[in-house]
Amino acid sequence: MDRNVSSFTVLFQPPFWVGIAQRWSGEGYQAARVVFGAEPTEPQLYSWVLREWHRLRFSEPSAEKPPETDPKNPKRLQREAHAAAGARGVGTKAQEALSRQREQEGLAHQTQSRAQRQEEAERKFRLRQQKKREKKRGR
Repeated sequence: MDRNVSSFTVLFQPPFWVGIAQRWSGEGYQAARVVFGAEPTEPQLYSWVLREWHRLRFSEPSAEKPPETDPKNPKRLQREAHAAAGARGVGTKAQEALSRQREQEGLAHQTQSRAQRQEEAERKFRLRQQKKREKKRGR
């Protein structure tokens, strides 16, 4: 028996809030996009879905398997939601650029310090070898 699975995701694509509707049915995968102006509230979204879902113009069906819909542990879902809400990237483009620059400087510093350590280890090794040779010659 085929199951129909639908999902509706609201996200911010500057400068508008956009809703992405997806559905998997016996025909295949279909998607539709709707643009909201300001950020919709949950009650507004719920009433909109009830009123407008049947009017959405979905794309042509493509062959894709529906996502797994096994029930998940509610505590796990809560942990995942908390982690997703807490994991935010850097805010502005300037901050992202500074972050990338800082990361590049850190990598350059690592490379430089690694080379210095290797040179120092090589110098100490040569010094030990020289001492060993002098000792063998009886000096």
